[in-house]
Amino acid sequence: MKHTWKITAIIILLFFLSQIIGLLIVYKYVSGFNLETGEFEFKPLPFGQERPEVEPTSSFLPIIIAIIVGTFIALLLIRFKWYFIWRIWFFLAVWLTVTISLGAFMPSILALLIALALAILKVFRRSVIFHNVTEVFIYAGIAAILVPIMNFFAAVILLIAISVYDFWAVVKSGHMIELAKAQTKLKVFAGLQIPYELPKRPKKKIKLPKPIKIKVVRKVRSAILGGGDIAFSLIFTGVAMKYLGGTNILLGLQKALIIPIFTTATLAYLLYIGKKNKFYPAMPFLTAGCLLGFIIAYLV
Repeated sequence: MKHTWKITAIIILLFFLSQIIGLLIVYKYVSGFNLETGEFEFKPLPFGQERPEVEPTSSFLPIIIAIIVGTFIALLLIRFKWYFIWRIWFFLAVWLTVTISLGAFMPSILALLIALALAILKVFRRSVIFHNVTEVFIYAGIAAILVPIMNFFAAVILLIAISVYDFWAVVKSGHMIELAKAQTKLKVFAGLQIPYELPKRPKKKIKLPKPIKIKVVRKVRSAILGGGDIAFSLIFTGVAMKYLGGTNILLGLQKALIIPIFTTATLAYLLYIGKKNKFYPAMPFLTAGCLLGFIIAYLV
């Protein structure tokens, strides 16, 4: 088993919550069904932010290109130790996506201010709680941007393509492992991060008769799950919701809620068969869960 039962349960619970909450946020952005186009229409993003204008069938292409380019830039920043730029980039991404998520439930200005506070706490205060709570909303914001511009065909192709890329990046090239380790070290990891031990309060300093410097570095093991694993599963489920609902988005939501059960189950299986201190590509497992969950939801 890759982690302890307690850590495994926390990861599984947070992943499941991210899928359910994310799906509800995407649902909140649906404004209605257009009988002329035969498509669902979506409310604008906070402050009138524009979604990318792409052909729904080929919408997976710019997403894949963006992932490759983004990964290259991230590796470049880490290679040259431009950590400040990385932190600012990460901070802005958190602020934007959490604003979009909260904007589904509240006025844009309020969502912006709350998201700003959460982004500051996440990036600069480095709290375990705030880090993982915001992760639940970050990928919902991404889904709220991408789900409206994709159709079911593009969502399936994206899942398959990302699964192949994830396998290659982890098992073959190993650059995804390098990126994950660097993010963990900088404490700006994009994904769930559960430490085995919570940081203890520093003890009061005792004055020594001589200025002796003592430096003790103690590493605390953490369990991680990449943000892409959460995001792509959610994007597929959001697109499936549009397809499963026909002209009724509420029906689509009810059916789509079945999919996270299967994706969470496949994640649990991976964590169960995984070995300690080894990295595994999660997307092939999650893709299988997504597709199996969709088939079951479609047949219900």
